[in-house]
Amino acid sequence: MAPSFSTNGGFGGERVTPPSVTGRFASVYSEVQNSRILHTLPLPSVLETPFKIVDGSQSSAAGNPDEIAKLFPNMFGQPSAMLVPSDSDTVQTNQELKIGVVLSGGQAPGGHNVISGVFDYLQDRAKGSTLYGFKGGPAGIMKCKYVELTADYIYPYRNQGGFDMIRSGRDKIETPEQFKQAEETVQKLDLDGLVVIGGDDSNTNACLLAEYFRSKNMKTRVIGCPKTIDGDLKCKEVPTSFGFDTACKNCKYNYCDNKNMFQYLKVVRLMGRAASHITLECALQTHPNITIIGEEVAAKKLTLKNVTDYIVDIICKRSVVNYNYGVILIPEGLIDFIPEVQHLIAELNEILAHDTVDEGGLWKKKLTDRSLKLFEFLPKAIQEQLMLERDPHGNVQVAKIETEKMLIQMVETELQKRKQEGRYKYEFRGQSHFFGYEGRCGFPTNFDSTYCCALGYGAGALIQSGKTGLISSVCASPNALLVGNLCAPVKEWTVGGTALTSLMDVERRHGKFKPVIKKAMVELEGAPFKKFASMRDDWALNNRYISPGPIQFSGPGSDAISHTLLLELGAQA
Repeated sequence: MAPSFSTNGGFGGERVTPPSVTGRFASVYSEVQNSRILHTLPLPSVLETPFKIVDGSQSSAAGNPDEIAKLFPNMFGQPSAMLVPSDSDTVQTNQELKIGVVLSGGQAPGGHNVISGVFDYLQDRAKGSTLYGFKGGPAGIMKCKYVELTADYIYPYRNQGGFDMIRSGRDKIETPEQFKQAEETVQKLDLDGLVVIGGDDSNTNACLLAEYFRSKNMKTRVIGCPKTIDGDLKCKEVPTSFGFDTACKNCKYNYCDNKNMFQYLKVVRLMGRAASHITLECALQTHPNITIIGEEVAAKKLTLKNVTDYIVDIICKRSVVNYNYGVILIPEGLIDFIPEVQHLIAELNEILAHDTVDEGGLWKKKLTDRSLKLFEFLPKAIQEQLMLERDPHGNVQVAKIETEKMLIQMVETELQKRKQEGRYKYEFRGQSHFFGYEGRCGFPTNFDSTYCCALGYGAGALIQSGKTGLISSVCASPNALLVGNLCAPVKEWTVGGTALTSLMDVERRHGKFKPVIKKAMVELEGAPFKKFASMRDDWALNNRYISPGPIQFSGPGSDAISHTLLLELGAQA
C-alpha cells in the first residue's frame, strides 16, 4: 500500500511531499516484512478500557534539586501519573487533537511503532484528530517541515526497523531564536501536543520545550519517549529504553555462530560510549571468556597495562588445556573509562583547541610526563585516532578509535615477552570485530515492538489528559511496589508518565548551570553485574558458550526479555 500525502491545508511552513521513491511500499516487501506488518500487538489492558489519571506524590530531581527548580519553575515538582481502569473515561473522547511527533538522535529499532502507537490512540480515543510528523528531527520543528501521517502512510512502517518514516536528526533547540521558531511552528499547526522520541539529551530538550510553552501560556503539551540502544536512559519508573533489547540480540548473534570460533581469540567491541550495558547484556546472554566492563575499570582505576595483563593471564591459563582461542567483549567507550587515558585525552583536547599540531612533534612537549609516556606507549594507529577531529561537543569520537585492535597489539606484545621468558609457547592469533550500527538495524524484537506501541499509546493518553513535561513510561507507578511488571504478561503492564525533571541533574558549562538527564551507568552493586561477576571466572577457563541464535518472532526465544531487565526487576535470568 503506497503512502499518501495530504495537501498543505493553508498553514505556513513547508508541507513535505517527497517523491514516491522515498516512501516504503508493502507491495515489494519480503514475506517476513509483510508478516511483521500484519503482526497484531497486544496492549496493556488499561489501554483497552476506560481509564483515569492518578497522580503520585510530588517529585524532586536526580541531583541539585534547587538548581533544577530554578531552571524549570513551571515543570519542577510535578507528580508522576498513572493510567488506572475506570468506569468511564475522564478525558474528552470526542475532542479532536492535533499532535506533532519528532524522532531525535540515532535510530533505535521500534521508533516507528511509537509513532504508530500515538496514531492508534488518536484513532481509538480521539477520532478526527490529526498527527503530524516533523521531518529530519528537531530541525523539522524549527523549519516547520512536516507531513501529515495518515493510516496509509504509516501502514508500511509498522513493526519495521529504521527511522525513515520521518527521519531523525541531532539538532537541538537551544537558542532564544530557535525556541521562538518552535513556538511559531506549533502555533501555525495549532498543536495540542508534541511527542519527542529520543535519548537523554533529546528528552532534556523536550522538558525545556514544555517549560517554554508553559511560560508562554501556550496549550501545547510535550511528552517524551525513552529511546537509546545504549540502555543508559532508565530509572525505577522508566525501567528500560526501547531499542536496547533489539540491539543486544543483533550484536550477540554476529559473534556467536562463527566457524572460526576455535581458531582465533576474537576481540569484539560493542556499542556504548558512556555506559557498558550492551556489553554486559551480551555477556550474560553468551558467556564469553573475558568481558571488560568500563565502569569497573574506572572504579578500580585500572591502567591499560592492568587490562592487558588481565587478558594475557587468562590466555596463558587457557593455553595449558589447549584452549588457544576465545571471545573477549569490550565496550565502545572503554578507552574513556581508563583514568590515565582520560587525563591524556583532556590534555590533547586543550592542545587541539588552542595550538597547532606540527609534524615534527614539538607539540608533545606540552603533554605532562605521564601523558607523554602513555601516548608513546600506544600503537601508532591509536595515536592517530586520538588526534582526530572532535565531535560537536568536544568529545573524542570513540567509535573511530579501534580499541579492539589496540588491545590485540598490546596482548600480542605481552605474550611475545612471556614467550621469551618461557611462560607461553603457543602462537597467538587475534581477530578484531566492531559491531556498531549493526545493532541499530533490522526489525525490532517482539518486546521492543510491543513496548514501543504501548509507549506511543500512553503518550497520546497523557497529552489528551493535559499532562506535559513527562516521559511516557510503561510500568511507571506512583506506588513503587507496582514498578517492575515489564516481565509480566503485556496485559498486566502499567502505563503512565514520569516527571522529566525528576531524572535531571545539572552540569556547569561555560559558567552556567545546564540541565542534563543523568545517564544510568552499569551499577557494580546491581543485580546484572553481580550475576556476571559470580560466573566470569568459570567462563574464563571453561567453554560455557551459549548461542541464542538470531532474533525470533515466533517459537522458542521469541518473547525472551533481556537478562538485564529481568535481573533489575527482581526476576531470575
